Amino acid sequence: MSLYIRDESVDALAVQVQKLSKAPSKTEAVRRALQNELRRMQENVPLRERIRKIQENVKAIGPDDPNFDMKTFTDEMWDDA
Repeated sequence: MSLYIRDESVDALAVQVQKLSKAPSKTEAVRRALQNELRRMQENVPLRERIRKIQENVKAIGPDDPNFDMKTFTDEMWDDA
């Protein structure tokens, strides 16, 4: 089955992708572009889900230590104490 592109701007994009990806044909360039776009969309994690994971990590770390001294900690890390 052949791929017919009637829109000149879409054809120009397909040619650009073909050249940059060194695809043997415009059809192969379009196939690769569509596969990459599908993969990107499937791997895209919604913002709500990313925030939920961050909140879970923060909760797992636990509450702040009110006696924690960042200056002392940094000095000890750099052997300045």
